[in-house]
Amino acid sequence: MATAPYENPNPDASTTDVKSLILSYSKRLWRSFVDHLPSPDSNLLAKLSNIYSSPNPSSHRRRPSLPLPLRPSAPRSDEASKAVAILEDIVEHTLSNLHNIHKSLLFWQERAEGTNVQKVSFMVLERGPRAFVDGTFQIVTKFGAEGSPFKNISNTASETISANITVLTSLQRSLAAFLAQVYLEVDKYGRLLEEDTKKSLPMLVVAINEIFSKLEGSIGHLPEIYKVIDSSFYIEGGSLCALLFDKIPEMDQERSQWSVTEMGDAANLIYENLQRLDSYLSFILSRCQKPSRMTLYWLHYTCGAVGLSACAIWLLRHSSIMGSSDIDNWIREAKESSTGFWKEHVEQPLISIRDELFETFRRRHKGVMEVEEVQLTSNSLHRMLLAFCEQTKGQKLPENLSDQDMMEIVVARYEEELMHPLTNLFSGELARAMLIQIQKLKLDLETAMLELGQILKANEINFAILAALPAFFLSLLLLILVRAWVMKDKGAEGRGRVARIQRRLLVVEVEKRIMQFQTCMDQGMEEDAQCMFGLVLYSLDRLYKAVERHAKLTGEWRSLRQDLVDIGKPDLGKGDKLAIIRRMGSMYDCLLPSSNRH
Repeated sequence: MATAPYENPNPDASTTDVKSLILSYSKRLWRSFVDHLPSPDSNLLAKLSNIYSSPNPSSHRRRPSLPLPLRPSAPRSDEASKAVAILEDIVEHTLSNLHNIHKSLLFWQERAEGTNVQKVSFMVLERGPRAFVDGTFQIVTKFGAEGSPFKNISNTASETISANITVLTSLQRSLAAFLAQVYLEVDKYGRLLEEDTKKSLPMLVVAINEIFSKLEGSIGHLPEIYKVIDSSFYIEGGSLCALLFDKIPEMDQERSQWSVTEMGDAANLIYENLQRLDSYLSFILSRCQKPSRMTLYWLHYTCGAVGLSACAIWLLRHSSIMGSSDIDNWIREAKESSTGFWKEHVEQPLISIRDELFETFRRRHKGVMEVEEVQLTSNSLHRMLLAFCEQTKGQKLPENLSDQDMMEIVVARYEEELMHPLTNLFSGELARAMLIQIQKLKLDLETAMLELGQILKANEINFAILAALPAFFLSLLLLILVRAWVMKDKGAEGRGRVARIQRRLLVVEVEKRIMQFQTCMDQGMEEDAQCMFGLVLYSLDRLYKAVERHAKLTGEWRSLRQDLVDIGKPDLGKGDKLAIIRRMGSMYDCLLPSSNRH
C-alpha cells in the first residue's frame, strides 16, 4: 500500500528534529541573555570594586619595607644612592606582588578546605550575577537527570580551586626565589657599592640582569598557567603572551666602568622589566586571583540596593511631596519621645543626685528636728508610765527602772481592769491604761516613720542612678561602638587583640620558614632553599610593616628594627636567628600576648 503524501513515514525522527530545533533556539536565546550580564571579572565589577577598595593614586605614599642589607649610616655618592633606590624599587615591587599572590592563595586554600555545600555556594552566589544565572540554569536543567547537578558544580569548583592554587603556588615560588637572589646579590655587592661605586655598580647591574633572565625562564613558561587561561587571552597565531625581559647589550658587560648615559639606560631597562613583570603578573592573576569584594558580596549589595530603593519609595509615599503628613508626625513624635527620655532618664536623675550631694546640711537639720519630735513623745510616755506605776504601786519606783518594765506593769494592770470593763472605765484605771498604750503606739509609729525616712534619704542617690541606667547603658553602647570603630583591627597593623594575635602569628611564620630554609640547605635542595629564604624575607617585611607604628609609640623601634634586619641577614646562623625571634616574642610590647601586658 502506497504511503500518502501527507503522512510522515518516521514520526519519531520528526519529533526528535523538532525537539532539537527548539532546544537549539532556546540555547541561543539563553546565551544572548547571559552575554549581556556582567561576568565575574568584568570591567564593570572591577571599576565598582576599585571605588570601594582602591586608594587614590595621587595620595598614595610609598610605605617603608624591609631594609636592604646595607649600612644605613654609610655615606653614599649620588650614583650609589640612585642604585640603592633602584634596588629598593625592585624589592618593593616583588614584595607587593608576593603579597597579592599570598592573599589570593589564602583565599583559595580556605575555599579548598570548605564543604561541598560551601563550594557550590561559592560557584553560584559569590562569582557575580552571570555565574549566578549560569549556575541556576545548570541546576534547573540538570535536576532529576542522571547525576546530581550539585555534585557536578562541586567537582567543577574543586578543579578550579585546585588549578588556581597550583598557579599561585608556582608564581609564589618563582618570585620568592627572585627576591632571595636580589637580596643575596645586594648583600654580596653592598660593601663594594659603598666603597667603589663606579666599579661595583656595573657588576651589580649585570647580576640583576641575569636574575631577571632566570625569572623569565622560571615564570614565563609555567605549564600550570595554560590550564587557567581562556582562549580570549591568546594573541594571533595561537600563542600565549609571553614574559620577555630586555637584556643589557653584551658589549657593555665587559667594561669595568660605564658612562652616565649607559647607567641611565641600564636603570631604564630595569624599570621597563619591572613594568613588564607587573603587567604579566596582572595578566595571569586576572584569572586566578581572589575575587573582588564587589564580586563576592554582589548579592548582598543587590539586596541592600533593592531594600534601600523600597524604603525610599515608601518614605516618598508618606512624605509631604505626595501630600502626606505621616513623616512630619513621626518626626514630631520622635522628638517628643526623645525629649521625654532625656528629661526622665538624664536630666531629673542628675538633678536629684545634685540635690542629694549639695543639700546635705539642710536635710541633716530637718532630720535633727524629726529626731527631737520623737524624743519628746518618748519623754512624755516615760512620765506617763512613771506616774501610773507609782500611783498603782503606792510607792516611789527606782530610777533605773526601764520603760519596758513599767510597760509590763501597765499591761498587767490593764488586764486586771478588763475583768470589769464597765465599772473600771468610769471609776478605775482602764481609761488611763488605754491612753498610755495609745501614746506607746504613737511613739512606735513615729520611730518607724523616722527609720523609713532615713532609709529613703540614704537611697535617694541609688534611686536616681537607677533612673539614669537606661541612658547610661545607651551611652556605654555608643562608646563601645565608637571605640570599636576607632580601634578596629586592620590586619596585623591594628590596635586590637586580634591584630596583636596576628602579629605573634607572623613571628611564628618567620620562625617556621627559617627552619624550613635550614632543612632545605641541609638536604642540598638549593632551589627550594632560595624559595624559602625569599618567603622568610616576605614574612619579615610583613612583620616589619605591622610593628613599625606600635614600636615607635613605645620607643622600641630602633632595637626591634635592628633585630628584624639581623634575622634577614644571609650569613647569620639558624641558632642566632631563632634566639632573636624568641627574644622578640618575650620582650617587645607590640609582640606580647594581651594577658602579659602591664
